[in-house]
Amino acid sequence: MKIKLFKSQVVGLLCATALFAGVASGSADETNAGTPKSALPDSNPKTVAQKAAQAWLATVDDGQYAQSWDQASELFRKAITQDKWVSALENVRKPLGKLVSRAVISAQTTTNLPGAPDGQYVVMQFNTSFTNKQSAVETVTFMLEKDGKWKAAGYYIN
Repeated sequence: MKIKLFKSQVVGLLCATALFAGVASGSADETNAGTPKSALPDSNPKTVAQKAAQAWLATVDDGQYAQSWDQASELFRKAITQDKWVSALENVRKPLGKLVSRAVISAQTTTNLPGAPDGQYVVMQFNTSFTNKQSAVETVTFMLEKDGKWKAAGYYIN
């Protein structure tokens, strides 16, 4: 079955289903095999991407949905308009309420994802609690952009 990037919706909000297909089943490349060390901006891309993800998620947590779209990767912005992104978050994320806690479950690196161009990706999952939903799992994919910054390429909350 072929999955197209950014086409599915789950729980009313899904951006980048294809970015998580295969990764959730453990097929992500943990070692960045084949990628020259010099191509990585930091010796630990997971750590750098995780810090970027936490900052981006804080923007979402603050209800700054349009700003979170502005801060996302080019791939993300081409896949969903700002208006649709804001609307999706208003309908799905806002009702969950304020953030109570967020803890990293996993972070996996890979250089290729179904339906996405080859590149440097880190797919992270967080155990998250909100005032109106005690237990949720957020899956966030960050990619290394041409400017050397890690930016959101996908967000999924379940």
